[in-house]
Amino acid sequence: MKIKIRNAFASTLLAACCVALTTACGEDDEVYTNKVYVNNPSKVGTILLKGTLDNASMDIETKMGMPEEADVRVTYQASPDLVEHYNGAYYDHAVLMPAECYEIADPVATINQGSVRGNDVTVNFKNLSTLDKSLVYVLPVSICQSDVSVLQSAKAIYFVAKEGALINTAANITSNYLALDNPSGAAALGGLEQLTAEALVRVSKFGKLISTIMGIEGSFLIRIGDSGLPDNQIQLACSNNVTDPGWTINTGEWTHIALTYDKSTGEVNVYLNGKKMASKTTSFRGNVNWNSPEFYIGKSYDDQRWLEGEISECRVWNRVLTSEEINAPYHFYAVDPASEGLVAYWKFDEGAGKTIKDHANGYGITAHADPVWKTVSLPEKK
Repeated sequence: MKIKIRNAFASTLLAACCVALTTACGEDDEVYTNKVYVNNPSKVGTILLKGTLDNASMDIETKMGMPEEADVRVTYQASPDLVEHYNGAYYDHAVLMPAECYEIADPVATINQGSVRGNDVTVNFKNLSTLDKSLVYVLPVSICQSDVSVLQSAKAIYFVAKEGALINTAANITSNYLALDNPSGAAALGGLEQLTAEALVRVSKFGKLISTIMGIEGSFLIRIGDSGLPDNQIQLACSNNVTDPGWTINTGEWTHIALTYDKSTGEVNVYLNGKKMASKTTSFRGNVNWNSPEFYIGKSYDDQRWLEGEISECRVWNRVLTSEEINAPYHFYAVDPASEGLVAYWKFDEGAGKTIKDHANGYGITAHADPVWKTVSLPEKK
């Protein structure tokens, strides 16, 4: 991952320095001569420690007020002595980032003759997964050497690493549903002899006969509730419906649901927040064919069987995930789109519009109406 953090604030520098000539002549550092400075849009660049993130990089942009007749070299270095200054200025409680978590391979920015902008200096961050996510880390980097004077008020930048949410946006699909954009082109969603279907949901209320997660009515459908069942009990509806009293979810809580199916045995497993509930066996022994115009998320039979609440991280796999895989760190909130057997992956993190991207195979889905996009922070802190 490469994060660029740059912008130009030099457009007002000359004017500011001219003011300094007349109003701050006693402050030698700010009396105008040609000066170099850090030109990032903010003095603080932030790395969010998400999941198993181990590497990142950030750039430092260097500028000066006017061109020189020769190349100008500007050298940067880590400045641990500025940690206290950062905490005081930003009311933070950061600790110094360990030396093994960063490197500045080439610390020199060269501003060529006749130019005012130098090459970017890249700070590479590594071993980030070893950091304690209960702490905030800061790496101050400052200009330590320059061929021309340095603007003291803009000689340093602070790189901060802290815990970040894995999921920041989810879609509320109350009174709504979604369908495949190109069912005939979604080949990998058909002929599934094994399947794992996942969704991260927060139901606001039940109160109607059936709420739908995903699937095809009369074929292979994952839904909640049915005639004679509690309206919060998950059911696999196929030629031989299966359910269990333990397959229930609560309202107002984020719940990760994973349902697995194996054609060879008819075995169906449901995991709720990683806990394996009772296994069931269905007499259905067919392939799952979800590459159909009748495949929906949030709809079955009619438009009234929506899921009332938020949804995120919908996935379809062509294999049965193990308990260890489902309970792997951060699995509820994110997986690698290139994971073995992942055939569809709708994150629901767009934040606007009707179309939801499939990060695995490009099998986009579109909502009947604009979802209500919700700002969330998952996993929730306990």
